[in-house]
Amino acid sequence: MDLNKIHSVYFVGIGGIGMSALARYFKAIGKLVAGYDKTATKITRDLEQLGIAIHYEDNVNAIASNFKDIEQTLVVYTPAIKTTHQELTFFINNKFIVKKRAEVLGIITQNTFCFAVAGTHGKTTTSSILGHLLKVCNANMTAFLGGITENYHSNLIINGSKISVVEADEFDRSFLQLSPNVACITSMDADHLDIYGQAEELEKSFKEFADKLPRADKLFVKEGLPIKGLTYGVSTSADYSVQNIRVENGMYKFNIHTPKGVFNDVLFALPGQHNLTNALVAFAMAYDYGFDAEKLIAALASFKGVERRFTYQIKRKDLVFIDDYAHHPTEINAVHQAVCEMYPDEKVLVVFQPHLYSRTQDFADEFAAGLSKFDEVRLLNIYPARELPIPGVTSDWLLSKLTCESKKVITKNEIVSEIKQSSAKIILTIGAGDIGAEIERIKNEIS
Repeated sequence: MDLNKIHSVYFVGIGGIGMSALARYFKAIGKLVAGYDKTATKITRDLEQLGIAIHYEDNVNAIASNFKDIEQTLVVYTPAIKTTHQELTFFINNKFIVKKRAEVLGIITQNTFCFAVAGTHGKTTTSSILGHLLKVCNANMTAFLGGITENYHSNLIINGSKISVVEADEFDRSFLQLSPNVACITSMDADHLDIYGQAEELEKSFKEFADKLPRADKLFVKEGLPIKGLTYGVSTSADYSVQNIRVENGMYKFNIHTPKGVFNDVLFALPGQHNLTNALVAFAMAYDYGFDAEKLIAALASFKGVERRFTYQIKRKDLVFIDDYAHHPTEINAVHQAVCEMYPDEKVLVVFQPHLYSRTQDFADEFAAGLSKFDEVRLLNIYPARELPIPGVTSDWLLSKLTCESKKVITKNEIVSEIKQSSAKIILTIGAGDIGAEIERIKNEIS
């Protein structure tokens, strides 16, 4: 497909975080862009402010005539859209060029030097750090991100087209659509078992992704993962490592050891040792490419983070409210580690919205173990996303497995009252569902 011959791009599910980055990109390079989504959100409102027309009813008649030219229109859809969707069905039946988001990302980046960030956790933060490093170095690059960066208030960083930074998403094996020149694998925990069936199949998929690299020394692998490449880790003998970690004035200070030398007193602000490894591999990929180390180190210190990744909503002496996207047991454990490191002696209340019935079923014991580490736990009902309910898999069932004393299933309307009744100084909201839409309200009502 020649994108130069495409005049209009229509998105079915334009409000998704990955879809909206592509919409911003096509708008930025001069294409006519519009789309459908189920509900209006901050993301869709931001797109509308860019001049992108969006409607919220599945109605073929709502599609503007500019997007009904078969020869000049590309239709992009997300796997979250059901096959019964009327607009998607219209485009398919009328022989439009219809592509999944991952396919389009692969087409855009295939003629660029592609940095690909893979892993079941850490993709968005790592790719956002890497995009920021390259932008500070004034690289000719575009970064497509799975979150809104605090530095740019966007999920797209665009400064040219020679280099691309992308998240290599293992869901639906999407990352096999990419042509990476340099890549990293941050983690390979079992996930998306509704797609893969078993962890071994997920691992095979990652190995297939790794084989797409031109050379093994262009793959950066977190130490301990069963894939060959340059290794990285915290306080280890890996090829790239973080050593001598201190916390000063609310920031990490540490040394980076590389095959070419050591860089001392590097600063980075995001809490949690998982974020240290994210920063390390972003630095390693950019440094290996040839960017100036001192500029990269300065850029690490100025990285502000990604929305809904350990994001401080309130930070006072008497109350701290943190929001995070964590939706897998490993991520919940990482949040717990970060909170304990920053606030070792404080009581913590967590409000968690499980994401997907299948994930809750597959990892119920691991969720229960991770959540039980917190002082108080409040569970919302499971967010179904693309799934139908599984009999017996409910938040009440998950709650029964928790061992902490203060635990309860609540509704979204009860979140504020539960927080106000608690003596906890640290409040956490975590989950990948629509709990994110509640954050502003919670913040305003508990401030």
